[in-house]
Amino acid sequence: MGAALRAHGAEEGLSSRNFDALSRYIYDYSGIKMPVTKLTMLEGRLRRRLRATGIPNFNDYCDYLFKRGGIDKEAIFLIDAVTTNKTDFFREPKHFDYMAETGLPEMVAAGHKRLRLWSAACSIGAEPYTMAMVLQDFIDGQPGLDYRILATDLSTDVLQAARRGVYPRDMVQPVPADMKRQYVMTSRDAARGEVRIHPRLRSTVGFARLNLMDSAYKVGEPMHMIFCRNVLIYFEKPTQAKVLSRLCDCLVPGGFLYVGHSETVTGITLPVRQVANTVFKKI
Repeated sequence: MGAALRAHGAEEGLSSRNFDALSRYIYDYSGIKMPVTKLTMLEGRLRRRLRATGIPNFNDYCDYLFKRGGIDKEAIFLIDAVTTNKTDFFREPKHFDYMAETGLPEMVAAGHKRLRLWSAACSIGAEPYTMAMVLQDFIDGQPGLDYRILATDLSTDVLQAARRGVYPRDMVQPVPADMKRQYVMTSRDAARGEVRIHPRLRSTVGFARLNLMDSAYKVGEPMHMIFCRNVLIYFEKPTQAKVLSRLCDCLVPGGFLYVGHSETVTGITLPVRQVANTVFKKI
């Protein structure tokens, strides 16, 4: 039986030639670098696509993509298969402290009443819902203030999960107790071990697919704050510079850009000044 399967190609691994073709496409499409050390990871994740498409092996899959015009239909699924989506509520919490204590008060003091924020790599939604908790706490009791959050990602899979706003109970442990009481609903079926973000918050967040490799970001009116954290590390320096420049174009003067604690803008000329650790203000 095993010999028959191998003859059919079902157990054939991802060849270096096919890996090179796939990694080039992934880089051109998403800016994500796929070194050869990721070959085994890519092979494992794409086996699910072979099963879903009914294509028997990687040779046929790559032929379908690059020789038979299948790439346009398959691109979204291919990118979903390779993107990494680690996320947590209140991840890198000092950013949210700065947002509540300094960023939001400065925006209001500057006369901004309808605040627009953007989570530019939102994954399954923990970041934009954390932003919404902080915002809602800030504006409660302040008549005339309102906010909306745009949350975007390259992966359609994570956007679908984010819209639902349902998470394992353990995942919301970093949420402060008072916010948890207000904004997190526990399932009636305790055995499920799930919670859901309150509709009041979910209604303030709009989700959309956006590729940071696009030449311009069609996000509407300028943003007061942009969170683009822990995604720049996947890009090479020239790509980082282009992405950061486009993000700055989307900020109001005086608006804030937050990047991940492991990321840097050193060596990139941008119209911002640093105001806190990995927090920048548009000049």
